[in-house]
Amino acid sequence: MVLSILKILYLMPVSVILSTIAFCSIPFDTGGDVYRWTSVVWSKIILRTFGISVHVSGLEYIDLSKNYVYVTNHASMFDIPAVLASIPNKINIVFKKELSMVPIWGWALRYGHFIMIDRSNPRAAMQSIDRAAETIRKGKSVLLFAEGTRTMDGRLQPFKRGAFSIAVKAGAPVVPVTINNTFKIMPKGSLNIQATDISLILEKPISTEHITDKSGEQLLMAAVQGAIENNYIDQSQG
Repeated sequence: MVLSILKILYLMPVSVILSTIAFCSIPFDTGGDVYRWTSVVWSKIILRTFGISVHVSGLEYIDLSKNYVYVTNHASMFDIPAVLASIPNKINIVFKKELSMVPIWGWALRYGHFIMIDRSNPRAAMQSIDRAAETIRKGKSVLLFAEGTRTMDGRLQPFKRGAFSIAVKAGAPVVPVTINNTFKIMPKGSLNIQATDISLILEKPISTEHITDKSGEQLLMAAVQGAIENNYIDQSQG
């Protein structure tokens, strides 16, 4: 645990520096390229610092000239670095408002190119969905966690419809992404971070072209959930 704490202390100034660069780039970097570059660098440094390797399969299904809605399960704070460091697409994260409260890093999130969602305010949440759809139409992809929050027991939780509403509004294909082996990297209530091999499995994009109503979104959600369940390893075991 002592070594993990030392690594966290090392990462604090690194995070401040990269967050400052991201924050300062916002007025000038209208396309968000610098902003996303800092997030990718931050992700790779975090994974390398803690000895975490990511093994990816399914990248051959992705056309990097196209925009997607990446939908994945959520089991750990290491899920975001794993995705950002491993999928070479222009990905904007949809994140919960609470993360914006962190000094410097949170400010960069709040005012930057990623998309904040306030789940306590239905009107603001709907505006976030519209912004995410517009982001895709402008040439970027987005990443959403279908469960809405991290699993507390290592099992998949019920999916929420928000990610699929965004995909349909934008007319963008959905890529089911399964993340395995992150749940026990950092056990609840502990700062002892375990070196781990993460598995990232991408499935073929699912078209949203002919979906026009909520029932279509429900069918899309069921298809994506089925794809993720098929690849998911129940992390409550072992």
